[in-house]
Amino acid sequence: MASASADHAVHQNNDVDYVIRYRFGDADASEAGKQLELLLRTLVEIGLQTEVRQGDESTLLVFVRATKKSVKRGVYHSRVRDWLHGVRNTEPESASTAEAQTEAERLRVIYHMITVPKEEGGAGISPGHGEWKHIDAIFSLHDEQTNNRCMREWSRKTFLSPEDLDQIRGQFGESVALYFAFLQSYFRFLVFPALFGFSCWLLLGSFSIIYTVVNSLWCIIFIEYWKRQEVDLSCRWQTKGVSVVRTKRREFIAEKEIRDEGTGEVRGVFPAQKRMCRQLLQIPFALLSTVALGVIIATCFAIEIFISEVYNGPLKTYLVFIPTILLSSLVPTMSAVLTAVATKLNDYENYETKDTYDIALTQKIFVINFITSYLPVFLTAFVYVPFASLIVPYLDIFQVTVRPFVSKEHATTARTANFSIDPDRLRKQVIYFTVTAQIVGFAMETIVPYLKQNLLRKYKEYQKKQGKIEATGSDSESENDQSVSFDDPVDEVKFLTRARNEAELSDYDVTDDLREMCIQFGYLALFSPVWPLVPVSFLANNWVELRSDFFKICMECRRPLPLRADTIGPWLESLGFLSWVGSITSSALIYMFSNGHPGPNGEPSVIKGWALLLTIFFSEHLYLIVRYAVRAAMDKLELPNSRQDRTNHYLMRKRYLESTLRTDVVGDEPDDEKDIRGSELDEISVKTLEDDARKSSLHETDPADRFWRRQKGWLESARVGQSIIQAQVGKEGKKQQ
Repeated sequence: MASASADHAVHQNNDVDYVIRYRFGDADASEAGKQLELLLRTLVEIGLQTEVRQGDESTLLVFVRATKKSVKRGVYHSRVRDWLHGVRNTEPESASTAEAQTEAERLRVIYHMITVPKEEGGAGISPGHGEWKHIDAIFSLHDEQTNNRCMREWSRKTFLSPEDLDQIRGQFGESVALYFAFLQSYFRFLVFPALFGFSCWLLLGSFSIIYTVVNSLWCIIFIEYWKRQEVDLSCRWQTKGVSVVRTKRREFIAEKEIRDEGTGEVRGVFPAQKRMCRQLLQIPFALLSTVALGVIIATCFAIEIFISEVYNGPLKTYLVFIPTILLSSLVPTMSAVLTAVATKLNDYENYETKDTYDIALTQKIFVINFITSYLPVFLTAFVYVPFASLIVPYLDIFQVTVRPFVSKEHATTARTANFSIDPDRLRKQVIYFTVTAQIVGFAMETIVPYLKQNLLRKYKEYQKKQGKIEATGSDSESENDQSVSFDDPVDEVKFLTRARNEAELSDYDVTDDLREMCIQFGYLALFSPVWPLVPVSFLANNWVELRSDFFKICMECRRPLPLRADTIGPWLESLGFLSWVGSITSSALIYMFSNGHPGPNGEPSVIKGWALLLTIFFSEHLYLIVRYAVRAAMDKLELPNSRQDRTNHYLMRKRYLESTLRTDVVGDEPDDEKDIRGSELDEISVKTLEDDARKSSLHETDPADRFWRRQKGWLESARVGQSIIQAQVGKEGKKQQ
C-alpha cells in the first residue's frame, strides 16, 4: 500500500510547481546560509510555499508550491495585461474566478511571479546574477504519466491531430507547440514532393526541368501556407501579438525615459538610430565569417581533391583522412569563435527584450550555419565540376610540400595530365548531406546523449556506494552529532531521486530544432534537382524526428519553460531566403548539367557565361512573380481574427476597465498564504512537533500532504538547508585534511 501511494506521488510530483537548484559548493557556509534564508523569505513574501531537500554533495533543491490565491491573482493580472494589449479576444474574468486553462499557463504565471522584478510584483530572482549567484537553475518537473501516454499513442500515428498539438501546448507552452506544428506541417507537405520526386527519379533522372519548377513552386506554397498557419494557431491559442507584453532584459541599458503616447506609462528606451548604427557592424561580421570559414573549407576541399583524385604516391590510404580531420577540428573551433563574436556584438546592440535579442542573435548565427552547411556543395557544383581542369594544375604546390618527406623511389607522382573530373561527385555529396548526415545527426542528437546520461548516472551511483563503504565506521560519531537527518523519508525516495536526476539534465532550446529543420529545408530548396529522392529521405527522417524530439524533451532535457510565441521567429525569414537562393542555384544547375553529356574530361560540355546569367535572371524574376501571385491568393483567404491597432485597443479596454471594474473581489478561498506566513512566526518546539506528528498519525494523508508538512514554515526550511550546508562543508574539510 505504501509503495502504491509512493508511486502515485512520483507521477503527481507531490504538488511541486518549480524546483530551484541552489549551489553552495565553493561558497562560505555562513554566506551561503544567509543567501538561502533570503531566497526562502523572498519566495514566501509573494505567496509561495517552500520545502528544502538535499541535492547532490554541493547543492540543495528548494521545492516551490504556489497558493491557490496567488495563482488566481497571477492569472488574472496576466489576462488583463494581454487583453489591454490586444492579445486576448475575450474579456478577463474576475480575480476570484480566474483559473489557469492549462498546466503550461499555470507554470508560466508562477515562473513570472518568481522572476519578474519586485517593482512589478514578483520576487526578482534571476539565476546566476547578483545576490542570486548561488541559484543554478529554475525548472519544473516532468509529468511522466502524460509524457509516456503521448509517446505510446504517437508511435502508432502517422500524423498528429490538432488535439495532439493542443496537448503539447498544454504541457510545454506555445513556443514548443509551434515547433511541433511547423514540423507536422512540413512533414505533411513533404508527401507530395516525395512521391513526385520518386516518379521523376524513375522516369526523368537527375537535373529535370519539370522537377525543378515543381520543387520551387512547392517551396513558395509551403512558406506562404505556414505564414497563414501561424496566424491561425496564434488566434486559436490567443497569443497573437504576444511579443508586445514581453518583459525587459536585465542587461538592457536605457539611454533615456519617455512617456508612451498610447499607454501613458514612463519607460526607458534606447534610440533606434543609435542601435541601427551599431547593427551596421553585422556587415563586416558577415564578411569575416565568410572569409574565415570559406578559407578553411576551401583549403580542405582542395587538399581532398588533390589527395583523392590527383595524388598517387605513398601513404595515400592514410592521407585521405587529413581533410576530414582538419574540417572536424577547425570548422567547429572557428564556428565557436564566430558565435562568441556574434554574442558580443548582440550585447553591444543593446536590445530591450529577450525576444528581439534572440532574433538578432539567430540571424547572425544563421550566416555561420549557411556557410558551414552549404559551401562544400557550392564548391563542388560551381567550382570543381566546371573549372577543375583549370584549377588542378595549380595544386602542384602540395606536391612540393610532400616531396621532401618521401624517398626518391617513392617520389610523389601526379596525374594532372590524365586528370578527369568525377561527374558523380556532386550527386554523392548531396546524398551524404541528405541521408548519411541526417542519420548521424539523429544519433548524436538523441541516442548518444541518452546513453551518456544513463552511463553517467550509473557512474555516480557507483561513486556514492564506494563513498559510503569507505565512510562506514569512520564518520559514525559525526553522523550522531547531526541535528538533522539527511536520509530521505521512505515515501519520498523515488520522488527525490527523480527530482535529482532531472536537475542534472540540460535545458531544452527549441531554437536548435528549428535551426535543424531550416538547414534541412535549404538542402531541399537548393540542391534536390541533383538527386530527386531528397524529399523521400527527408519524409522518412521527419517521421522519426517528430517523435524523437518529443522523446528528447521528455527523457533527455528538463521540462521546457512554458514560453509563449506567435511565430517561429527569424527562421521564417530564413526559409524565404533559402527558397529564393534555391531558385537561383537550381536554374544554374539545370543549365549546367541537364544535357547529360559531359565533355572529354568530365566537365559540362558547354557553359556560356551570358547564357548562365540570363538563365539565373529569368528564373529569379519568375520566382518573384509566382511568389507574389501565391501570396495574393493566400491573402484572399485572410482569417477573420485580424489584428487591429494596438493603441486603440489598449485605450478602449483601459476605459472599459476604469468604468466597470472596481476593487478586486476576493472569493471564499481559504487564505493559505496567511497560513504560510503565519507559520514562520510560530515557535518551533519539541512539543509542537510531537503534536503535529500525533495529529498526522490520527488522520490518513496522501504523500503530497506529508511531503509539504515535513518542515514547518520557511524558517525551519532555512535551518534544514543550513544544517545540510554545514555538514557537507565539514565533510569536505575532513577529506582535504
